[in-house]
Amino acid sequence: DRSQAWVKRVVGLPGDRIQMRQGQLFINDHAASLKPDGIGEAEDDSGGSEPAYRFIETLPGGVSHPILKLHDNGRLDNTPEVTVPKGHLFVMGDHRAPSADRRVAVRAGGVGLLPMDDLVGRADAVVGSWDLGIRGQPVWTWLSGFRLARFFTSVH
Repeated sequence: DRSQAWVKRVVGLPGDRIQMRQGQLFINDHAASLKPDGIGEAEDDSGGSEPAYRFIETLPGGVSHPILKLHDNGRLDNTPEVTVPKGHLFVMGDHRAPSADRRVAVRAGGVGLLPMDDLVGRADAVVGSWDLGIRGQPVWTWLSGFRLARFFTSVH
């Protein structure tokens, strides 16, 4: 859906083989390491949050970043291997449980493999954030949808 902007992490380039096995990311049969890093807050689609396990994931090339997991062996923790075709990227969200990324079929709300032509750029900062779930509430409550804690924050 080109009318929406998605912020996802690129984990697979053309020719890479990507698979989730028991909640661990594998790139070309090499496991991304997971180091426990306490508890974080995972946000749901309605703007609420709940505690989630935080990990530092290190990709086989050495790049590290934080991820959040609500539980082990969720429905997206074991996937078939996918080979990224030419001209596409494999992207994933850092909040692994509900992320509408490549692991979810497009017909089920996922993003599929990202055509390189649709890549806009790198996200380095959050300028503003608003909870889209509040749209179903009365209009006079919409100001409460601003997530002020996210304004002008960096993206890791």
